[in-house]
Amino acid sequence: MPRRFVDLSIYLENDVITDPPFMRPKITYQKHQETVEEANTFFPGVGAEEFPGGEGFAAAEFVTLSTHNGTHLDAPWHFHPTMDGGKPAMTIDEVPLDWCFRPGVKLDFRKFEDGYVVSAKDVEEELDRIGYDLQPFDIVLVNTRAGQAVGDPNFVNIGCGMGYEATMYLLERGVRLTGTDAWSWDAPFSYTAKKVAETGDKSLIWEGHKAGRDIGYCHLEKLHNLEALPPFGYMVSCFPHKVKGGSAGWTRAVAIFDE
Repeated sequence: MPRRFVDLSIYLENDVITDPPFMRPKITYQKHQETVEEANTFFPGVGAEEFPGGEGFAAAEFVTLSTHNGTHLDAPWHFHPTMDGGKPAMTIDEVPLDWCFRPGVKLDFRKFEDGYVVSAKDVEEELDRIGYDLQPFDIVLVNTRAGQAVGDPNFVNIGCGMGYEATMYLLERGVRLTGTDAWSWDAPFSYTAKKVAETGDKSLIWEGHKAGRDIGYCHLEKLHNLEALPPFGYMVSCFPHKVKGGSAGWTRAVAIFDE
């Protein structure tokens, strides 16, 4: 059966802003001529012109990253030390692979302004609008205004976020993996900080993430191209890199359509 693949991932790159300054990636590129010294560790004295093709040895890159750079999957350990009422939270290498290849469902929340906190009622209304009944282990993808703002210097402040109620609405129905095209599953911190300052309510900080204390779950952040997806009718593949004891792992998230 023929298949169509839709890439849902952003690039890891130096110059396009997708993170705040303190956590941006750094990639150093080496061209073929620039790795001859390393190659001489194995093949002493061989010059660049003497390697097959006469153009040096190999291209390579050195990368300094956080596990939260690029499109990545957050493990429950990222949110809190415990989950499911006090059990040790799973690290990224412990996340069941079965969670990471499941039917996808897209919720289109582009209508909401930056900083808006999505409610359970908003989720229910969107599911009614698209005519979909959530199934256990569906991968729920949230399309925000941030999806088309990659590279905007203000990227981390763009898009709505999923509140505690909205997150629990999904988790209580058996969803264990979600995703967003924004920088964070929660509303941008700049908006949350204002609300906390105004109300004194510190429970608003990371309220969507912190739902993982009650029911352990994972979410994808910095997805891309969700606008290209219909509400449902495809599989999502998002297996994370196996970082021992890690809070997250990079992933090449892809939507797969059988045609």
